[in-house]
Amino acid sequence: MTITRRQFAPAAALATLAASPAFAQQTNEIVKWRFTTSFPKSLDTLFGASQTVARIVGELTDGKFQLQVFAAGEIVPALQVLDAVSNGTVEAGHTYTGYYIGKNPSFIFDGSLPFGFTPRQHNAWMMFGDGRKLMDEVYDSFNVVAFPAGQTGGQMFGWFRKEIKSPKDFEGLKMRTAGFGGKVMQKLGAVPQQIAGGEIYPAMERGTIDACEWVGPYDDEKLGFNKVAKYYYTPGVMELEAVNQIMVGKQPWASLPPRYQAALRYAGNYAMTEMLASYDAKNAQAIARLVASGTQLSVLPEDVIKALRGALEQVLDEEAAGNEQFKKILANWRQFRADQHRWFSIADTRAELAVYRTDPQR
Repeated sequence: MTITRRQFAPAAALATLAASPAFAQQTNEIVKWRFTTSFPKSLDTLFGASQTVARIVGELTDGKFQLQVFAAGEIVPALQVLDAVSNGTVEAGHTYTGYYIGKNPSFIFDGSLPFGFTPRQHNAWMMFGDGRKLMDEVYDSFNVVAFPAGQTGGQMFGWFRKEIKSPKDFEGLKMRTAGFGGKVMQKLGAVPQQIAGGEIYPAMERGTIDACEWVGPYDDEKLGFNKVAKYYYTPGVMELEAVNQIMVGKQPWASLPPRYQAALRYAGNYAMTEMLASYDAKNAQAIARLVASGTQLSVLPEDVIKALRGALEQVLDEEAAGNEQFKKILANWRQFRADQHRWFSIADTRAELAVYRTDPQR
């Protein structure tokens, strides 16, 4: 059989994993788990990550570890995946931690924070900073084990029916946004609404909300936001990245053979790479289609960006004042962010801008 270059990368990674001590512990045990997600089937990139995880796990265990994937609402409401895993309704789930900041604001550090990390910076904090240790303490208190399984990359700021010319334009604005974005915009007078992905378009169409954000051009086009709002704003300072997590109940995880644990962790990492690559490829094409069809691509005024940044730091300080765990994570996160932003501004950012400015095909 001829192996293509596209097939080689996962094949080589599987071979490496198969040689690891945990994976070498063979087992014939058949395990079947319910694996629920926060995302509808129509969003092939987000929902598709769950399917990728299930497929890879099956391949690595010769079909003995089976994950039955359920879309949002099939057995668990979209925004209740954490609860379902925590209380044992399902063994595992795939979700975004920003949906659960009402339970513990510290969840946002493993999701996406405004003016925060890029995907690479987040990975650096989790893998070589204190991010993994600090976040495991949060997950532990909810009776779950969690690890990354999806990354959107940089996002857009959102869709608006009316232009945003100054910070005052947020006053009274009803906007669908998740995570800390809502808390920040609330400081500027907006009225944030947390709505699941599949319910955003009807809310925009009915006028229940005035603006929305989801991920980026590819998903936003699929959801039809360009049909109900004209202005599409950049830069996406509220989410420079967004990580999705596999959450597993602590008891099911403890009973899982080490080989299957290794397979699930690997599958999550593979889904991270695949989702980010997919969004990067598809968003570039989708934004061109949207603009060609009449979408007004707009840039936030500088005073709006400064107002958003000031509101963010105020929100973070307020949360830290009332939550010792949040305060501890925030201090670590801020220092790591400062170091990363300094380095990236020296290297990547300036180099990328220089390349983009001189690209004759841009």
